[in-house]
Amino acid sequence: MTNFKLNIEPNRHFTGELSTQFSVKEGEKAKQFHQRLPGYKPTPLRDLKHLAKTFSVGKILVKDESYRFGLNAFKMLGGVYAIARLLCDEFKLDIDTFNFDTLQNHIEKKLTFATATDGNHGRGVAWAAQQLGQNAVIYMPKGAAAERVKNIRALGAECIVTDLNYDETVRLVVGLAETNGWKVVQDTAWEGYSEIPTWIMQGYSTMAAEAIDQITEQGLAKPTHVILQAGVGAMAGGVLGFLADKLGANNLKTIIVEPEKADCIYRSGVSEKGEMINVGGELDTIMVGLACGEPNPLGWEVLRNCATHFVSCEDKLAALGMRVLGNPMGNDPRIISGESGAIGTGLLAGLYYSDDKQALMEQLQLDSNSVVLVISTEGDTDPVHYRDVVWQGKHATA
Repeated sequence: MTNFKLNIEPNRHFTGELSTQFSVKEGEKAKQFHQRLPGYKPTPLRDLKHLAKTFSVGKILVKDESYRFGLNAFKMLGGVYAIARLLCDEFKLDIDTFNFDTLQNHIEKKLTFATATDGNHGRGVAWAAQQLGQNAVIYMPKGAAAERVKNIRALGAECIVTDLNYDETVRLVVGLAETNGWKVVQDTAWEGYSEIPTWIMQGYSTMAAEAIDQITEQGLAKPTHVILQAGVGAMAGGVLGFLADKLGANNLKTIIVEPEKADCIYRSGVSEKGEMINVGGELDTIMVGLACGEPNPLGWEVLRNCATHFVSCEDKLAALGMRVLGNPMGNDPRIISGESGAIGTGLLAGLYYSDDKQALMEQLQLDSNSVVLVISTEGDTDPVHYRDVVWQGKHATA
């Protein structure tokens, strides 16, 4: 048995209040948009029966986003939806009948879309810009993996690695965009900038809409629990908004998990009044997709109202999740999950191996009747590090 650095706190600010912006109605609208894109397929929902039995829960259902449009991560869902909405507004088109061919015929000039990214969001923005014949300029924080930079440049975008952390890189992009007349496509919001991040979050909810459809089609029980990883909280907020509306916020235990070195959502959740708390410094975590120190206020509102638990944990749990998913039990399917994608499963594994297993399971109300939905948000987007973790045991638990 092993005791991990694992802080779990109930959400004392829970109200169950639903969001009109992040709802079933808006999620279905985004899903229908994505269904019109060339090459669209819903990503697989994996039923890990043997793992669920081992971990003493009823079901573990993993939504595998490594299959999303050949981009190995979910992020394009938000970027392409936001860019399409932005262009529809610019050229007076209807998003409900949008398709790439129609839009290209109406575009009178090339626009440049700019964003800050750890890799996956930027790759999605670059892909969308390429599909629409537009320009993209992508800025990445220091320490960006060479593979992630290469993948963005392969889509025709300009990609610059800064010597700043993620939140500082966002501010850099905003300043440069104002100077150069670029359109910022960022998945966090601030005063005067909320429409585009709203569209991005609505785009992310396609994952939840697909998962509910697949659960129904496969005759599975509805989720009792969902584990959502958070960086700024945009993905978690978009997905939870849909699920809370669909299933009822009071019928779903929602666990928000973050790396301890970038746990702004956790700290906000345990704050006395539920105010947003920023985290500064290096944000040095292997979960680079979650290495964000400032919450998205749009996402935070949903999480504050509808999440039931907040978790801050060490990197070892993400590495453990990568190994568990990559080395399945029995005839469970193998899932290649990257550092940020595997943390939900890593949390379940951490509970299983903990000396305090029973108490932690009870705290999260997990038992043999629980149906747990987890989203593996990325595949091996940094294949060198993936092999270091899965082959060579980097960030070992012992």
